[in-house]
This record gives sequence, structure tokens and C-alpha cells, in this order.
Amino acid sequence: MQLLTFSVAGQPYAIESRQVIEVLPLVPARPLPQAPDYLLGIFTYRGRLMPLVDLARRLGAPPPAARLSTRVIVVEIDAEPGTDRGCGTAPLRLGLVAENVVAVRSADEAGAMLPPLRLPGAEYLDRALRIGGETVQVIDVHKLLPAELTAGLAAAAAEVGS
Repeated sequence: MQLLTFSVAGQPYAIESRQVIEVLPLVPARPLPQAPDYLLGIFTYRGRLMPLVDLARRLGAPPPAARLSTRVIVVEIDAEPGTDRGCGTAPLRLGLVAENVVAVRSADEAGAMLPPLRLPGAEYLDRALRIGGETVQVIDVHKLLPAELTAGLAAAAAEVGS
């Protein structure tokens, strides 16, 4: 399995590369009133509006500084968590703001692995791997947002798309 690695608040994280659509430079977002602080707003991606999530704030860290190495990772998640994609619901695309999006690494290089911790409120934290002398925490993008928020964003995207 290949992992896209990046950092959040100076700590290494990764996302499975098969979930990544594209990596973009940092883009401005239009804020959404009453949204959680980690939902920065919406931005235009290939002619469509897409939610922009600040991974640092979602992980409970301060927002990242706007650097040249700050990127938006475009990922695709299940619009209805826990359902099979074949049942007619279109996947939802999100932009994730991360720092130092640096490399694609192989999980096969892992010297050690810790299974998911299953922390309440942090179900998105998947296993931790020891790769190249550092411990990398894998994020499950399908569990990154609360189900209600994912459903609301998916419904809005479907309405705009029709």
C-alpha cells in the first residue's frame, strides 16, 4: 500500500494514496457561517464547489501557517459512511489542508505497526507505522468528518450537481 505523507503541527501523518485525487497549491475558501472551525469553507475545483477542511484544526492543533509547502489534498470519501459505493450514492470530494506534503511512501517499508487506537471523537485516526525512522499516523479520510456533516455536504453537492 502506498501512502501520501505530510505533516500537521510538525507531526507526520499519511493518507492512503488510492484515496487521493490530486494535490493542489493552497487555495482561498469562502467561509460557511455556523460551520465547525475545521471546515474552512468552500472553494472551486474544476468548476465545482468543494468543502475545504483544515487538518490541523480537525486534529486539535493550531491552524498551519500559509507556506509554499502548504497544500490542498483532494480526496474522495463515501457520501454515506458505512454504505457500499455500489448502492447509488456518489462519492463526495473534499480538500484537506496540510503542511509539507512531501512524498509517497510504501507501507511495506514499515518496521513496526500499531493498530488503530479507537479514541472517542478521533475515529479517523487509523494505524501508526514506523517508516524510515519516524512514526507516521495514518488518517482514515472516510471517518474524518462526523456522519451528519458528511451527509449535509453530500446533499448540498448532489443538489448543486443536478
